[in-house]
Parts: sequence; C-alpha cells; structure tokens
Amino acid sequence: MDLYVIRRRSNWNSPEELEATAARSSAEGEKMSDEVRWIRSYVVEEPDGKLGTVCIYEGVSPEAISRHAENTGMSADEISKVADTVIVREDPVAV
Repeated sequence: MDLYVIRRRSNWNSPEELEATAARSSAEGEKMSDEVRWIRSYVVEEPDGKLGTVCIYEGVSPEAISRHAENTGMSADEISKVADTVIVREDPVAV
C-alpha cells in the first residue's frame, strides 16, 4: 500500500458530528482492510467555523480511498500520494 494525505474541508459542524463519522469510517475501514488503512487525522478549524481534517491513510489507490470516503458519507476533497516524509519532531502528545 502507498501512503496518502486526504483533505476533507468543512465536513462537520461539531466535534460530535466528526466523532460519529469517525466511527463509521473505522467500521468501513474494517470491511476494506485489504484496500485502505486509516493511520491518523488532524482536525482543523476552517475559516467558515466548521471542522475539516487532514488525514493520513495507506491505500492501494486513490480510487479505493475515494470509495471508502463515499461509503462513509464524507468527502475526500483532495487525495495526494506522499512522496516522502520529513520528521523534525514527533507529534506532540495532548495532556
């Protein structure tokens, strides 16, 4: 599988909506485990006040990632294959 970054813009009005979608995404990912694997997501505050995400997935193709998003009921506004990773510091741990 290749590594992809997925941008989902202004998909959610509240953290609760996002949490419900994340549960659906996890369940759908279990069904498609040979095609996609959710690694992590960063939740971002959009200019319109809604929530969006920047997600890291492994996938066999952009089409598989799009199918996962469609089956989950969320957008995949941009899907970009990761060319390389530069780690300056590990992600901070929330306390």
